[in-house]
Amino acid sequence: WHLNLTDMGNLTMIKEFLLLGFGSLHGLQFFLFAIFLGIYVVTLLGNILILTVISSDCSLQTPMYFFLFNFSFLEIWYTTSIVPKMLQTLLSGPEVISFAGCVAQFYFFGSMAVVECFLLAAMSYDRYLAICSPLRYPSLMNLHTCVLLAGGSWLGGFLTPVVTVTMTFQLPFCAAYEIDHFFCDLAPVLKLACSDPETVEKTTFLMASFVTMVPFLLTVASYIRIVAAVLRIPSAAGKQRAFSTCSSHLIVVTLYYGTLGTVYAIPTATQATALNKIFSLLYTVVTPMINPIVYSLRNKDVKKAVRTLLNRWAYSKET
Repeated sequence: WHLNLTDMGNLTMIKEFLLLGFGSLHGLQFFLFAIFLGIYVVTLLGNILILTVISSDCSLQTPMYFFLFNFSFLEIWYTTSIVPKMLQTLLSGPEVISFAGCVAQFYFFGSMAVVECFLLAAMSYDRYLAICSPLRYPSLMNLHTCVLLAGGSWLGGFLTPVVTVTMTFQLPFCAAYEIDHFFCDLAPVLKLACSDPETVEKTTFLMASFVTMVPFLLTVASYIRIVAAVLRIPSAAGKQRAFSTCSSHLIVVTLYYGTLGTVYAIPTATQATALNKIFSLLYTVVTPMINPIVYSLRNKDVKKAVRTLLNRWAYSKET
């Protein structure tokens, strides 16, 4: 639509927004608060444990765990950009967020989401080299390569959302300032604009398609090569051992892209509805909790390192 005289009369300098959260929960807000707080605590503790274990165990100083260290560090900030404010909306109902706070939340969540896409692709490339080129793996995936891949993921993640954030929050907003969501996501923010957001939507779509589809296709290509290489291994034990090195990562990739794809496959007309909020909870709250559990429970090296760390801690307490 186009900005008309009536809209111009309703324009105001927006200094804050109102996050509507989940609307009326009919007395369930404290129950949901306890659940999501518990999930958030488990997420933080799980990822901090992985960071601590990888940092303290010399046997985990390998490229795979270098990327896992980056991934766990990312997950802490990924969920922290959303959950604390969401918990406030559960306790107190609609929660005010400043204009600057909304911009910051929008930017950091977008950045972390892009970094995650890039890191998942880097981790799949690492597994591809380890399984398909085991003899050349130490020289191909050296410290320099690891730093370049991880550093490029972080740099790309922080630079990519700048254009979208700038274009979105330069739009003129009307007097209505209620965001029908539990965080400052693109679609509900654009609904408050008094001018046509089509340019922002198209630009965001193109950029989002690039930063999600390219890493996703690289990840798929890596796993196609991995599966082909595993199938050529003659022994069943060899196949299982090879597949076990990348099964945790494959589960995490499936969860992340599955939930993210479900949310953004929902037609624009239904964005920020109850269904959208439920799916958004999956990739902002639930998935970051599952990831450290998957990597710790399905990984013998991590479980061994955790036991060693606990034994060392118990011994130090005794002495």
